[in-house]
Amino acid sequence: MAAVNPRLVMVGAAPETRGSIAAVVEAYRAQGLFKRWPIDYLATHGDPGARGNAKLLLGALRWFAGLVLRERAVAVHLHTAPDRGLWRDALFIALAFAARWPVILQLHGNGLQRLHDEGHGLLRALIRLVLEKAACVVVACESQRTWLRGVTPRAQVAVVPNPVAPVAALPEAQRASVVLFLGRLEAAKGVFDLLEALSALRPAVPDVRLLCAGEGDRGAVRRHAERLGMADAVTFTGWVGPSGKRALFENAAVFALPSYDEAMPMSLLEAMAAGMPAIATPVGGVPEVMADGVSGFFVAPGDTATLQRLLRKLLLDNELAARIGLAAREAVRLRCAPERAVPRLEKVYAAVGLCTLDAGQAPLRHVGIKSAG
Repeated sequence: MAAVNPRLVMVGAAPETRGSIAAVVEAYRAQGLFKRWPIDYLATHGDPGARGNAKLLLGALRWFAGLVLRERAVAVHLHTAPDRGLWRDALFIALAFAARWPVILQLHGNGLQRLHDEGHGLLRALIRLVLEKAACVVVACESQRTWLRGVTPRAQVAVVPNPVAPVAALPEAQRASVVLFLGRLEAAKGVFDLLEALSALRPAVPDVRLLCAGEGDRGAVRRHAERLGMADAVTFTGWVGPSGKRALFENAAVFALPSYDEAMPMSLLEAMAAGMPAIATPVGGVPEVMADGVSGFFVAPGDTATLQRLLRKLLLDNELAARIGLAAREAVRLRCAPERAVPRLEKVYAAVGLCTLDAGQAPLRHVGIKSAG
């Protein structure tokens, strides 16, 4: 008697939601993952506000609980960014464990590491239990795998790079002296250090400007810029979706992410894939994709003097910037091109007993309430 192919439920953010989860899922879709595997996609959160998110979550829980009562052969692939949705995601993990379904847990960002390292004993024990019970924990870089091995050697871990679609080469015309920051506006992302560096750079590059794309404490960033006397040189766009990012990359000369803590930042990967010369801190998995002086430049967190020097070098030396940008595109293509990254995830699916769809079987379906996608 042939084995029953488990039904696969992927749990994550609604399409077009802000953050890496929706971006990664969209890259999976574009690469044809949902046509090859028996996936039901269940959105548990989005950007509709607190009331809309509550409705989305309740509808998703109702559908998922009903599935627990009806089905036995199910596998769950859950995308989680625990610093923003720990308890929401914990509900689905608990239900899946209670049903004895295999759970593939895909971590986005370093939120789980922070929760574990800063948490109390009970929270740490619960995190280790979840990691050990998961059929596989998917991470984006080797640094995350190393941390997981230190926390619980019994966890099954797979490194699957975040897929980043190739971007056509940007126009060769010389761009204005614009530095792009694409991330959350908070001290941990280094945006205040970036302001300090740009303030020191202005005597050498008087027309330098900072373009801040992202959410967060815009008021604090604006006030800091005012104290430095450079409020006129800072522009805020708010969150920018996929269609707007290309315009940002085309209109900026350098990408800077002097962050204090990262796993494998999607914003950096996207900028590099677009051929932008980038400056970043060698934290998390960044050194796995960027080579200092070859496909980008490293600066230590908080080192505003070196950050200012590197910004000046890239803004004033167009040949260097172009060479670094080309190397950055190639580095991301070699590591993160969807046709390279997605097969790694498919190996995880095969390892937990899933099979690709036969001809005539139904591909991806969005399930739950209508607003789930």
